Amino acid sequence: MNRLQTRPAAGVRVETRGEVTRAAPDYARAKLTAVLDRLDEPVLAVRVRLTQEPNHAMARPSLAQAVVDLNGRPVRAHVAAATMQEAIDLLQDRLNARIARVRRHRDHHRHHGTAPDTGGDRTGRGHRPQRRERDGEDRRIVRHKSYGLARQTAWEAVLELEAMDYDFHLFTDTGTGFDSLVHRDTADGGYRLATTHPQAVPVPGLPASTVGAPELTAADAATRLDLGGLPFVFFTDAASGRGHVLYHRYDGHYGLITPVL
Repeated sequence: MNRLQTRPAAGVRVETRGEVTRAAPDYARAKLTAVLDRLDEPVLAVRVRLTQEPNHAMARPSLAQAVVDLNGRPVRAHVAAATMQEAIDLLQDRLNARIARVRRHRDHHRHHGTAPDTGGDRTGRGHRPQRRERDGEDRRIVRHKSYGLARQTAWEAVLELEAMDYDFHLFTDTGTGFDSLVHRDTADGGYRLATTHPQAVPVPGLPASTVGAPELTAADAATRLDLGGLPFVFFTDAASGRGHVLYHRYDGHYGLITPVL
């Protein structure tokens, strides 16, 4: 295949927020085009968002995010840096790394039914956007996202986590029928699995929690989130019995993810 055929017809779409320099979008297009030129898969769309935070006290106020649609499979990368040029350079590197990891996971899972043991993912973890600090009484749920959870195996969920550059991914396990969550371990970068009920059948190579997700209200989860110092809390909603996730947003508030009932 001619590699130029992989480029999306509409080109690289760049959106800016804040006081982003006029040169930054063109620089981002050039860097993302260099990523596309290395691909064999058809690229259906490329979206880039550049955000310059107004807080000059932040160590990394320049944010860059990209989503590339590789023949129907979105791959996402998200970074922060001291300057926008550095953020775009890091975005290019992280997107290349994400695409390579997704390919390895996809190909290995296709042949073996598991994801490859890569020793954990630490690529670009130090360049995540900083979370704004807020007093506990000022925090509130500012985003509530509800959607039909994908029915997946645990390793298919890991592939989704990798492709979208997430720290966690909520899904319904096809084997158990339980709402479940895969996430990265903050200590070693490896993968972990938790379910709304104790895992009945162990998943080879994927450590799992031996206890079910605690039954909580959103308010209870917020208290646990603040006291535990964790980035998110996976819990069984006391009212619906379904798996929910409450997490810290970068703006210092909370986000809540729930399944459609």
